[in-house]
Amino acid sequence: MTFPKGKLIAIMGLSGCGKTTLLRHIGGVLKPTSGYVKIDGQLTSELDQDGLYAMRRKMGMLFQFGALFTDMSVYDNVAFQMREHTDLPEELIHYMVLMKLHAVGLRGTHNLMPSELSGGMARRVALARSVALDPMLILYDEPFAGLDPISLTVVGDLICRLNDSLGATSIVVTHDIQESLKIVDYVYFMANGVIVAEGTPGEIRASEKDFVHQFVHGEMDGPMPFHYPGGSYRQDLNLGA
Repeated sequence: MTFPKGKLIAIMGLSGCGKTTLLRHIGGVLKPTSGYVKIDGQLTSELDQDGLYAMRRKMGMLFQFGALFTDMSVYDNVAFQMREHTDLPEELIHYMVLMKLHAVGLRGTHNLMPSELSGGMARRVALARSVALDPMLILYDEPFAGLDPISLTVVGDLICRLNDSLGATSIVVTHDIQESLKIVDYVYFMANGVIVAEGTPGEIRASEKDFVHQFVHGEMDGPMPFHYPGGSYRQDLNLGA
């Protein structure tokens, strides 16, 4: 896979196919047993701990369902990385936090706690936190999961606009076909840990590959079976052959 600077790339596939594992390799949580991951000209598997932390300093991560710190206010959630990884004065951090929250339309929530936010609002705060340090690479793990249609559209638009304004590269792991194809530049389909299809949104929509067609249109019948492989159903029920 190649993720060019400034592009928004989607990684799709069934649950368990290796999408989140791929994100862990990119973030350096896992080291590949074969092949390599290269970011900004550096092989992540060859970095020591200090080098890996320096690399992660250039990354942002939006976790599934946001993963906000529940005992911190919205303000402190967004300020967390700035306080941990920079020596910026608190006055400048204040301005930057409000700027990030304003970018996602939630400047007025800075004194609220995560428990006071809706699901869509929490995801947007998490998005503000993920871009707090203006990363060159942003990773999204199922950013649309559990959102209502309006919140889903808002988050999708924010992902696209923030990527453009930061000049970053974004990798979106998602199951949401329709929303993703509206905003991404390229798509990789994975199955059993390998790439089975790739292309632009237009190419994916027009694909005649059985796997892609079944996934895009949500069909039950196709190369991805409904039933997990098993033995004889009658024998399992002790009904004989």
